[in-house]
Amino acid sequence: MSRPILTAAAMRAAEQSVIERGATVETLMERAGAALAEAVMRFTWPMDTLVLVGPGNNGGDGNVASRVLREAGWPVRVVELGEAFDRAENAPLVIDCLFGTGLSRPLEEAVSTKLLSLVSAADLAVACDLPSGVASDDGTLLSPVGDYDLTVTFGALKPAHRLMPAMAHMGRVVLADIGVDAAGDWFEIGAPDLPPIDPAGHKYSRGLVHALAGTMPGAIALSATASAKAGAGYVRVSTSKPIEGLPHAVVQVGTADMADERIGCLLVGPGLGDLPQVLTLALTSKAPKLIDADAIGLVGEPERLKGQDAILTPHAGEFAKLFGELAGSKAEVALAAAEASGAVVVYKGPDTLVAAPDGRLGFASPAPAWLASAGTGDVLAGVIAACRARGMEAFDAACAGVWLHGRAAEAAGPAMIADDLVAALPSIL
Repeated sequence: MSRPILTAAAMRAAEQSVIERGATVETLMERAGAALAEAVMRFTWPMDTLVLVGPGNNGGDGNVASRVLREAGWPVRVVELGEAFDRAENAPLVIDCLFGTGLSRPLEEAVSTKLLSLVSAADLAVACDLPSGVASDDGTLLSPVGDYDLTVTFGALKPAHRLMPAMAHMGRVVLADIGVDAAGDWFEIGAPDLPPIDPAGHKYSRGLVHALAGTMPGAIALSATASAKAGAGYVRVSTSKPIEGLPHAVVQVGTADMADERIGCLLVGPGLGDLPQVLTLALTSKAPKLIDADAIGLVGEPERLKGQDAILTPHAGEFAKLFGELAGSKAEVALAAAEASGAVVVYKGPDTLVAAPDGRLGFASPAPAWLASAGTGDVLAGVIAACRARGMEAFDAACAGVWLHGRAAEAAGPAMIADDLVAALPSIL
């Protein structure tokens, strides 16, 4: 299930809508504070607890949480931002309720230094909504931020919960329902609704992925194998030289008709090398296509992809090569790139985003750090191509591939290589 992600302005609007229907600010604060306390009680056991409260709604949430924890028998000290804050003593559990969504400037240096010291000294640190010092809309760190074990947010996730560098400081992120109707075009990518297998289907109706090989056959072999494991009915590779190690189910051909209407997705880029003519050949096809790796750098101008029904899967370097240095947050530049190219853009990284030209934006849930190894991007390309060939709309196929890729990495474990990632796909499906 996908969960909405709201900017600070969108969150304020959602809260205001609830208030206009009869709720009060105090009611929302009671719900948020109670949810924060419940999350803390579920996460750990009673211990000396220091609650740091700020001047706004976050501080109000903290005061409610403090009361609920005390009523449950927890030893709680509350310290408000001010002169007493400088003298706050360390505690095993620190709950940061200073500043949350909407922070737009750095913390005062003395406050930042003291907060960092308290969080670092604690056995467990919990953030209310966001760690203080984080910009909610783009995930930047306005001040130095410590490492938290748990972040409890309310109503909807915020972009910073799923964007670097802030994401790395959050720990486990819990979303609490406080009665706010959160909806929009931005969301966290959830488990996909994959097309069912037609009992009367055949290999072509299940989806034909056609891959174009280049100078490094190992990469396209990973992609093609991933497509086959991810449910494509038929996978074939155009190659001038036989590729060793491909499953027998993946067909190798010398040439293929790019006008073949059975092609559900054309895959070009993994291991391509400097062969612009292969990309040009791919762009003559009317089939949906996935453009990855070396092929991204050969596109030239984003406008060349208009009308191509394409999915692009760049990492940061490839993104900059094609789109230049765009201004704005990662979310904003991903959307700008999708609009400029007319393609669905999978902007890869530890905070992968999927952007559509129509303004939809999917944020990947956290994936294991061990995905940062050679060949895993080739696997992602193959998985997305399979989803597209099976008939999923381009944006949905990209989101599905990103989710499956992350969960397969979890299943494969920290010692995995790209081949293990491919092998883990059937268990996730």
